[in-house]
Amino acid sequence: QVQLVESGGDLVQPGGSLRLSCVASTSIFSRYVMGWYRQAPGKQRELVATVTGGGNTNYADSVKGRFTISRDNAQNTVYLQMDSLRPEDTAVYYCNARYVRVSWGQGTRVTVSS
Repeated sequence: QVQLVESGGDLVQPGGSLRLSCVASTSIFSRYVMGWYRQAPGKQRELVATVTGGGNTNYADSVKGRFTISRDNAQNTVYLQMDSLRPEDTAVYYCNARYVRVSWGQGTRVTVSS
């Protein structure tokens, strides 16, 4: 399994921005489909965005136009740029890697509140 380490979670005011990072421990990072998921208190984990090794992206409707997923295959890192944050974006955000098997990170907490 791939080890994934997320960072970047924080407390931010509504309308603010954050960038999450996830570093993967693998020598074949470009083969993985990387994704960000989130889980709000009392809710199920949900997809936020995914990006293939070639850079094709997919977003949940709730974040389209506000969040941008990207990756740096040379640095084994996937990013989630989050702009125009809303209180409903408050959640623990998890990094996900899919290639044959699925791996998850430990999560990083994002709180959007004034």
